[in-house]
Amino acid sequence: MKHITLTFALLALATSSATSADISRTYSYFSIGGNTLSEIEQQLRSRGPHVQSTGQRHPGATRMEFKTKITYEEEKRRCRIADVKVSVDARVFLPRWRNRKTAGPETALIWDTLSKDIKRHEESHLGIAKRYARSIESEIGKLAPHSDCKTLQARAERVAQKKLDEHDAAQVRFDRIESGNFEWRLMRLLNYRLEQLEKGRNPG
Repeated sequence: MKHITLTFALLALATSSATSADISRTYSYFSIGGNTLSEIEQQLRSRGPHVQSTGQRHPGATRMEFKTKITYEEEKRRCRIADVKVSVDARVFLPRWRNRKTAGPETALIWDTLSKDIKRHEESHLGIAKRYARSIESEIGKLAPHSDCKTLQARAERVAQKKLDEHDAAQVRFDRIESGNFEWRLMRLLNYRLEQLEKGRNPG
């Protein structure tokens, strides 16, 4: 019995038979200024990370790399997949506002609400990535044995690429939905924050 372990990496946009799908993440921050909401918006448009898929700068971004490690087992002139593990290395880019002390309380409230929504949005991208990483593991793990490992490896790579293409489309679809309801979502969050502040001022 012979074991062969092969690893290959696939890059995701924006620029995982186990179901572990590990995600390692690091956070990077870019500074923005501005004392009013319009100034903050301008800073996010001019200083935010550039996303290659859209050709624009965004308030936040997540860049991911999928890494697939497959162990093949040869026995009795047949090759099968003994194990497959997919991990995702992610780097999340988020804004950090440096003008809180000189801005008014209303702007600070809007910023707190906005920055939390930006982080939630980027974390949601990681959730999508983890779901597809598990799907890659599952689909590759289901591949039938073959007479040689080279052919089986090619099949595994095709499966991984197909699932990654689906992943990229899902990320784009998520961005499109989120951008469409951004104003409604932000107003709902702001109203909730204002209600919580009002309750804090008038307990009972």
